[in-house]
Amino acid sequence: MTGSRTILLLAALALAPVGMLRADLKAALNEHDLGKRSKLALDNAVATLKTAREAYQQGDNARLTSAANEIEESVDLAWESLQSTGKNPRSSPKWFKQAEIATRDLLKKLETLQHDLGFEDRPLLDKAKARTQKVHDDLLLELMEGKKK
Repeated sequence: MTGSRTILLLAALALAPVGMLRADLKAALNEHDLGKRSKLALDNAVATLKTAREAYQQGDNARLTSAANEIEESVDLAWESLQSTGKNPRSSPKWFKQAEIATRDLLKKLETLQHDLGFEDRPLLDKAKARTQKVHDDLLLELMEGKKK
């Protein structure tokens, strides 16, 4: 009897991260503070990257593709949240700088994962990596130059 409980518990734990990540993105969407929302979205992107690595190690390309899409959604949510604040990144850099650092770290991890992938699987991460790079560059530009008036 305890053996079947253990198997059920292990199965539940194996399936839990996928559902929990979507829940984390929903939690970010429910956050009213736009700065915190951007941080939660980027935290979700980092957690999803770990899921993507696990999916690759298990040979599950469908889950890897789903994780790459969620990373892109998370980065987009962070960007849109920061833009919705209406703040000038030069005069109120707190959330913008945190997002810039987080996207830079995410880019490094995405690149590492992409290099770890087989040659034929590398294009799966191209779109998420390109979007993260674009958001990072835009954040950096706004921090250095300020928002266009």
